[in-house]
Amino acid sequence: MAIIVNLDVMMARRKMSLNELSEKVDITLSNLSILKTGKAKAIRFSTLEAICKVLDCQPGDILEFVEG
Repeated sequence: MAIIVNLDVMMARRKMSLNELSEKVDITLSNLSILKTGKAKAIRFSTLEAICKVLDCQPGDILEFVEG
């Protein structure tokens, strides 16, 4: 099983750069990059909430479960 992170898709839809999202969410650029590339092992609900607020989306728009 795999969880796919579609953060880059939502950022592109909102025309937002990684740097801009990093500043608005108050998360380091390196941690956001790890999340964006799908290498993160976990995400705090508070971080997910902040990202959803800034990108005006739902958690399901960012995270996707793929059977495999």
